[in-house]
Parts: sequence; C-alpha cells; structure tokens
Amino acid sequence: MPGKIRVGIGGWTYEPWRGVFYPDKLTQKKELSYAAEKLTSIEINGTYYSTFKPDSWIRWREETPKGFVFAVKASRYCTNRRVLSEGGESIDRFITQGLSELGDRLGPINWQFMATKKFDPKDFEGFLKLLPKEVGGVRLRHALEVRSPTFQTVQFYDLAAKYKAAIVYAEGDDVPTIAEDTAGFKYARLMGTKDDIDTGYPKKDLDRFAKMSKDWAKKGDAFVYFISGAKVRDPAAAMALIEKVK
Repeated sequence: MPGKIRVGIGGWTYEPWRGVFYPDKLTQKKELSYAAEKLTSIEINGTYYSTFKPDSWIRWREETPKGFVFAVKASRYCTNRRVLSEGGESIDRFITQGLSELGDRLGPINWQFMATKKFDPKDFEGFLKLLPKEVGGVRLRHALEVRSPTFQTVQFYDLAAKYKAAIVYAEGDDVPTIAEDTAGFKYARLMGTKDDIDTGYPKKDLDRFAKMSKDWAKKGDAFVYFISGAKVRDPAAAMALIEKVK
C-alpha cells in the first residue's frame, strides 16, 4: 500500500519566525495550531532535553487537526551514553512520559546519536532490543539518526532491518547520507536551507526532494523535515515541498 507524505519542521517556537512565518500579532499560545494548518508534521525537539507531563501531550494533540502527525526526538539520556545497551531505564522513562496521549498524532521516534558515537555492533543491537513496539496501545515506529561514518556499513543496515527501524536519510554538512530502506517508512532530515533563498532551497533541489518523497511513499509513509540550516527559512521550504507533493 502506498504511504502518505508528511512534511514539516523542527519545533514550532522560534522568535525569528515571527513576521516571516507567523503573523506578527499571533499569540504564542496559537503558534502550534497555526503551524499545524500550514504543515503536515512537526518534529518535537524539546523532548531531547526535557520530559513533559501528560497534559502537555494531550494539549498538543488537541491543538492539531486530524491527519497531522508529530515525530518525537528521543531523550539525549538514552542516546548520549557510553553503553547504549544499558539504557533500558532511560528509554522506559522517555517512552512512558505521555507519548501515547498523542494517539493517532504520534509518528516516528527519532533516536539521534552524536557524531562521537561510533558503531559497535554488539552494543547497538543490545540497544535496538530495548526499543518497545508499543506504549499504551499505540504503535511505535523507530528511526535511527547516526552521525558517525562508522555506521556506513552493511552490518548496521542489516541490524536496522532486523529490528524494523528506519535509518534517517540526512543531507547536511558533516553528516553521513545513508539511503538504505530498512523499515516500512522513511524519515528524512534536510539541513541545508539558505538564508538568501526565500524557499530555503532552490527549485531544482525542491523538485529533487519531491521526487524522492514520492518514491519513498510508494513503499510506506514518508516523513520529511527541514531542520537547522537557515532555520528562518525552514517553514517556507516545508510549505514549498508540500505544494509539490500534493
């Protein structure tokens, strides 16, 4: 079955977006609902640094329309550790903080690893074994964002496929670009927007991303996020891509 393409940005609170993406007089409390009208997904980044109470997750669900989906960035306490396979308690604390309250708004979880984390097959498989398949009756999908070139190996690709975890497709400075399909969905982070281009990327790149997204969607859901780069242009890039994949 073909999947859906969802396109968005990282987070929704960023002061320079006022007057560029958000109307000047829009209250901060309405930023999420406004962003959810213009985009089809958002990657929640605050969860990388902090935990949130269930009430926050419920509010995020209620402030977004049906069909909108959040990706969630996993806690750094799960991924920025010397021995990944010993992080079961941290993973459980992250997963059970309230993610299930998103219900059908919950998309993939992005487990991001620092560039200093090198591929250790035994330890990494131990980590993958800890990732739950559901929480509170809500299915969980996992994506792995690796930043060390040591992960560019068939052994890593095979492990990701074994545990049905997607490998994040990343384009940006100093990040390995891995195009392997290892799960029934695709997760992409595009980190090269330019401040001097209104849409963040030139048309030729947006056309390329549109083709890639449509190809990914032939095999399952595709989640595409414009992250970092010239952050002020990320919403414009996302909206431009949404128009191209309709």
